[in-house]
Amino acid sequence: MIEVLAKLGRGPVFLAGEVLECVITFTNPLSASSTSASSEMLAWASAQIHCQFHTSENRVALPPSDGSKHDVQAENETVFVPNRGERGQCILSTPPKILFCDLRLDPGESKSYSYCETLPIDGPPSFRGQSVKYVYKLTIGCQRVNSPIKLLRVPFRVLVLQGLKDYQFPQDEAVAPSNPFLEEEEGLKKDSRLADLATELLMVATSRRSLHLYNISNTRGKVGTFCIFKTVYKIGEDVIGTFNFSEGDIPCLQFSVSLQTEESIQEEFQRRRGQPVSYTTHARHQEACLHTAQSSFSLPIPLSSTPGFATNIVSLKWRLHFEFVTSGESTGTCLVRGSQSEAITWTGVEQMEVDTFSWDLPIKVLPTNPILASYVSQFSSTNSITI
Repeated sequence: MIEVLAKLGRGPVFLAGEVLECVITFTNPLSASSTSASSEMLAWASAQIHCQFHTSENRVALPPSDGSKHDVQAENETVFVPNRGERGQCILSTPPKILFCDLRLDPGESKSYSYCETLPIDGPPSFRGQSVKYVYKLTIGCQRVNSPIKLLRVPFRVLVLQGLKDYQFPQDEAVAPSNPFLEEEEGLKKDSRLADLATELLMVATSRRSLHLYNISNTRGKVGTFCIFKTVYKIGEDVIGTFNFSEGDIPCLQFSVSLQTEESIQEEFQRRRGQPVSYTTHARHQEACLHTAQSSFSLPIPLSSTPGFATNIVSLKWRLHFEFVTSGESTGTCLVRGSQSEAITWTGVEQMEVDTFSWDLPIKVLPTNPILASYVSQFSSTNSITI
């Protein structure tokens, strides 16, 4: 028996273009109950990253795939197929890398191998929507002699920052002599620079603040104003806005604000022409506001949510969805007088004519630091199997 343990050292979330590093350890455990422990042999082991794409059949119409579907690993198969048995299509994969050939482990012995690979910068982000899913996995395949291949799958999350792949790194001012043995070090240096650049671009894009003021009106007149200081955010930030109803002509009885994503399928891939867009609500604020001069809300963008993106099949956009309930009358209270000796009391009306209307404000949501997103990831940094 051999235990295979795969560990992502930095966590299960990465930016497209970063280097994924995974330490894979093979161990022949020494059992206390075993009286005749023996050496174990593995013929080979390989690792590869791939992205699986699958859709809802009643929402998305895809052209037939040329690749054949593999549900199980054949008993005598020696070809490493990382996505064998997976749902959907493999739309992206890195070249497979051999970890070793002919590994012998004595009882209690273990050996570790480091797998490093740059994540394709032009791939889609990880996404689990109502119509489309993009799922990234690192698959490690190993095989005993005359035995079927065993697969260990390590799921992880990929965030995509649009425009990062078009950035050209400036040449270093100091010109170092050419050294072929420094290639790996230069690659790690470039990866570090890529992460620093992404952090800087995100900070610049989301730190700009300017007053955005919107008049809220219906067919009968002005209800109030809405103020927001920025419309570009990172996942994990709060969307904050304020209302001013003191300048309105129409009383507002109630309002709600929903933070939503809009998942739409490109027209050529829609199962039914003109099919509705899918909406997902991530946070919501509702408040009764009759006789309220000012109010505000704060909606958190979940770290586990997917930033906006677009592929040739699906696009994801973010928005604030507002709903207002306004009075159809000029006043919202009435006076009820008792006897001459009693004081005047105020009471709310039992019935009122109301009008409702809605409004959508598009916002832009970008990725965040992948280390921060790793803290709330549903994926584990460590995965294992026994063969």
